[in-house]
Amino acid sequence: MSNLNIRAKEKHSYDAIVIGSGISGGWAAKELCEKGMKTLVLERGRDVKHIKDYPTTNLYPYELEHRGELPFQVQKDNPIINRCYAFGEATDHFFVKDKEHPYIQDKPFDWIRSYQVGGKSLTWARQTQRWSDLDFNGPQRDGFAVDWPIRYKDIKPWYDYVERFVGISGNRDGIDVLPDGEFLPAYPLNIVEEYFKGTLEGLYPDRHLISARCAHISKVQPIHIQQGRGQCQNRTLCERGCPFGGYFSSNSSTLPWAEKTGNLTLKPDSVVHSVIYDEDLKRATGVRVVDRLSGEETEYYARIIFVNAAALNTNLILLNSKSSRFPNGLGNDSGTLGKYIAFHNYSARIYAQHEGHLDYKTDGRNPAGGGYIPRFRNLYEQETDYLRGFAAGFSAYRGTQSDQSKWGSDLKESLLNPSYGNWGVGSHMMGETIPKESNHVSLDEDKKDQWGIPLLKIAVDYDENDEKMKKDYLDTMEELFREAGFTNIRRDDGTQAPGLDIHEMGGARMGHDPNTSVLNKWNQMHAVPNVFVTDGASMTSTSTQNPSLTYMAFSARSVDYAVDQLKKGAI
Repeated sequence: MSNLNIRAKEKHSYDAIVIGSGISGGWAAKELCEKGMKTLVLERGRDVKHIKDYPTTNLYPYELEHRGELPFQVQKDNPIINRCYAFGEATDHFFVKDKEHPYIQDKPFDWIRSYQVGGKSLTWARQTQRWSDLDFNGPQRDGFAVDWPIRYKDIKPWYDYVERFVGISGNRDGIDVLPDGEFLPAYPLNIVEEYFKGTLEGLYPDRHLISARCAHISKVQPIHIQQGRGQCQNRTLCERGCPFGGYFSSNSSTLPWAEKTGNLTLKPDSVVHSVIYDEDLKRATGVRVVDRLSGEETEYYARIIFVNAAALNTNLILLNSKSSRFPNGLGNDSGTLGKYIAFHNYSARIYAQHEGHLDYKTDGRNPAGGGYIPRFRNLYEQETDYLRGFAAGFSAYRGTQSDQSKWGSDLKESLLNPSYGNWGVGSHMMGETIPKESNHVSLDEDKKDQWGIPLLKIAVDYDENDEKMKKDYLDTMEELFREAGFTNIRRDDGTQAPGLDIHEMGGARMGHDPNTSVLNKWNQMHAVPNVFVTDGASMTSTSTQNPSLTYMAFSARSVDYAVDQLKKGAI
């Protein structure tokens, strides 16, 4: 019998295991496989193959049963996911429904999830900005959170490496707080966005409006052809899955690249229960998995493990990975696991009309979405009564309108010949929140899901700092809109709960000191050196930039270090 057990273990053994197949997990898999590591990728959701499993990608609106609108009952049954900008009739198959995977809200939190191969890389907003030392230095300057154990120079070469492979459109804007990258041609601003850019920079030379940087192939390079990807067609149907591979996703890029090495084993429908820790070896030895469909339990083994289940699920898995050595969760000697959760404050927006430039209209679609205003508050000194700052999006658009008060042939003529109205402009806030111990996640002691895993309890909320920042954003943007001559200005200090930004971070943060952090500068667990976390859970603070590019860079950098250490026998 012992020989059978040994053979079974050998059959389920790999060099590396990656938990999660989304943006960071796909990158970890690619890098591990390229380095010759036999790698198992565990995905809790169903399989999704590039092109083959994008059922709505080429449908016209009239080919959707409800013309793109979700039935009322579906909306009623899914109040949380229905608030997500990307959820609709053409994309509902890529999102977790509210009742399918319950969680406990100690405070209101909209947890937006996508359980399938590729995860949220199929539905993300594709905005990609680098961090600068301003961002990595933030906690050191103001004392909230712990000091990041890395700086921009440590991650810069990995930003370069990732951007060349992914394909990032953008301009070299020469802004010190938003480093330039390895860019493809940018998508241009339209005439009113350019007008507002001139107004903003004319009034405040230290404030900028740039073309948004995004993960779209605006000009194909040889590396993209090697991936089988083509140029973005500017359809802006991205959340349906792109058959051209014009935007970056794990499905079109990193996972196929890993697969062609012959070193990848991908197992969908694999719900990870916990990471297995060996008290004698003082290492993690594998992962305990429950089959999503059958409920069968299996253990897989590896020499190194990357946990990339997305921030909150990564926290859940680590908290549930208990042993005599780690009764409060794997690697949790500091007691900080699950704590210091932060997010981006997207709760404020402002809209207006522009009565000028009526001899222009937009032509085509901009997949980058318009303009981006990098943070300009509290950069080099504390100038407000709140900490950190905000970035903002800005876009202008001109739509058509018809007089629908007419009757008969006059109404028909009006509908067939719409006229252009004024330009509409809008901006949304992207505020940095401060990591706090009170913002945390934990496991419920009694309630479990259908696979026997404790439900996650989420206690995350805004604070006074967030409210002060929101007011400053709205006041500032209203002032700028008035200076630009915009009219009919409408402020929206929305009441959306945290989570709808889909940028939750922290819980297994990086830091210098094992007494106050979970991970070191290599995204490696202080207490369990063969476990690495390179998704949002690893973030010490949030900055104001969209985080996915940084997760990708962390993943490539961490794999490079992990494999080197493995070869040296250090882990």
